[in-house]
Amino acid sequence: MDLHNEAMAMRLAQMCEGDTAAFDEFYACYAPFIMQIAYRVTQEQMEAEDICHDIMLEVLRRGHAYDPSRGSIKSWLAVMTRSRCIDKLRRRAKTEPLADPDLLRRDETGPAEEDPAVRRFQREALRSALSGLPLNQKQAIVGSYFEAHTHQELAETWSVPLGTVKSWIKYGVANMRKQFIKQGWVDQPEGGAEHEPSLKRKR
Repeated sequence: MDLHNEAMAMRLAQMCEGDTAAFDEFYACYAPFIMQIAYRVTQEQMEAEDICHDIMLEVLRRGHAYDPSRGSIKSWLAVMTRSRCIDKLRRRAKTEPLADPDLLRRDETGPAEEDPAVRRFQREALRSALSGLPLNQKQAIVGSYFEAHTHQELAETWSVPLGTVKSWIKYGVANMRKQFIKQGWVDQPEGGAEHEPSLKRKR
């Protein structure tokens, strides 16, 4: 149990009810974290400050939607900050044709390569997505992607048809992607069509 997160979740609820002291405490605790992510992605101090301000306003509006069972407040804020940063970079790319190519690449990759804290939250999101799968889908994905077993090896180990293993993996990956979209780690494809995430399988 994360007692600090529990305490700050209480402050979050209080500030959404109009408690200014709770807001001051929440801001002092998390504003530097938001600024760090925003600056690493945008490389602009003023833009990072604007993003931090926007995120705090969004927290006031959406604070009641925070669900501790889905992750820490930091991971929740990291998702919102990443999303806001990507929006900013996309708008900048449209208005500045000669924008720095590094910034455009950062738009595509997000802050995961920039900030170790966000990498930790992505791992947390991955664990959360895996834990929400039916057992057969979870075991098939772990066996295939993380333990480097072939589909045939898994089918033989579990004494099930090869097509069954492939179905478990297909539907497991699709279910994980839905969770990543909800959490903001993966963008919803245009038109609403979903594609499998580009998990790289070890050989």
